[in-house]
Amino acid sequence: MNAILPNSMLEATRLTREGKLTEASALLQALLRGEMPDDSAAATPRDTVSPAAGRLPRILDVDPETGEVSGPAPRATATGRWPTGGLGTATMPQMPEALRGFLDQLNQGGPAQGGLAQGLGGLAQGTMSRAAEPLPQGAQFVAGTFSSTAGSRSYRLYVPSTHRGEAMPLVVMLHGCTQSPDDFAAGTRMNVLAEEHGCLIVYPGQTQAANAQKCWNWFSPADQQRDGGEPALIAGITRQVMRDHAVDPRRVYVAGLSAGGAAAAIMGQAYPDLYAAVGVHSGLACGAARDMPSAFAAMRQGATPPQPSGRGPAMDGSRSIVPTIVFHADKDHTVHPRNGDQVIAQSAAAGGLRTEVQRGQVPGGHAYTRTLHADAGGQLVLEQWLIHGGGHAWSGGSAAGSYTDPRGPDASREMLRFFLEHPHVSKGA
Repeated sequence: MNAILPNSMLEATRLTREGKLTEASALLQALLRGEMPDDSAAATPRDTVSPAAGRLPRILDVDPETGEVSGPAPRATATGRWPTGGLGTATMPQMPEALRGFLDQLNQGGPAQGGLAQGLGGLAQGTMSRAAEPLPQGAQFVAGTFSSTAGSRSYRLYVPSTHRGEAMPLVVMLHGCTQSPDDFAAGTRMNVLAEEHGCLIVYPGQTQAANAQKCWNWFSPADQQRDGGEPALIAGITRQVMRDHAVDPRRVYVAGLSAGGAAAAIMGQAYPDLYAAVGVHSGLACGAARDMPSAFAAMRQGATPPQPSGRGPAMDGSRSIVPTIVFHADKDHTVHPRNGDQVIAQSAAAGGLRTEVQRGQVPGGHAYTRTLHADAGGQLVLEQWLIHGGGHAWSGGSAAGSYTDPRGPDASREMLRFFLEHPHVSKGA
């Protein structure tokens, strides 16, 4: 059944984007109770722009299966209420489950508990991170800031104790909603692996000013393109670390969780010259959504239709595959596991791959299916892990951080292994 979204739903969306969650929640509660204000009285100049001018109509028809939006649609009654049923209860046309869940999250959690995060590709629940583990002698976990015309973001950089000035690989880690760089570092234990393998790890931090729940804005068109918005900031942080520290330019990688995973997919597509490989955990493909309604639809069922690869020609002029490793759990009720399939499909758009399927079991933990995609030369270029029985959390992570599933398999170790097997071929030896 289609849902009719009055002007008040659009206003609630605008308030949410501006971080005014209390006002948005009140407006959405009124919508569900059937206490709809008269759109004609409540309309603002933004609301009265015609669809022909490139704006959404004041009343929208959203297909809950596809997320497609159209209009105009029938209005509520002159009283501002939807017609009532035999028991006097409102019989407003049913809202898509993701949007109803969005209201529930505002009501039940709110910003302090991360209630909105799940609705924006973030994390639904988790424990508070514990005190940070002591650093190995000689290691550094330093704070930095990058600023440009696109804005400013802070970050944390881990420099392992083994660093002696030689050029090291660099991994960019993008946290999920409500998380912080320190929390994400604790949960993924990437810093521990950096000690083992000799890597620099940088954790850019999203701000509440940019998103009330500190989600990377993966669903915003302005934040899905090269040299603009948040991609420009993340790339700027990457290049600043490369400038200030000894980094091997052939071994620069990006990975993320949930909203951060979606942002990592965007970075791999927008900056194939910068990142040698990508890791996407519980995320979505680049371009999976263009606004909040399509974001909810993509999270619930995957992008419709699947987005084509956005990667441009390689340095030699040919089209190449983005080496990508994906982790997703089949019981993820926040971001549908079909999205992991679409990340792989987007990266594999160049075609001609051979597939091998392996199955395994973590002792005392989750079973998993691992699908390997190799090119004509036998080189592994794509790898997909489906965790059976897992939810929306970093696989194999530590309980020291939020939103982790210690029952494995170890996504951090497998991602880093995959990364180090894939230097940037277009940058020479």
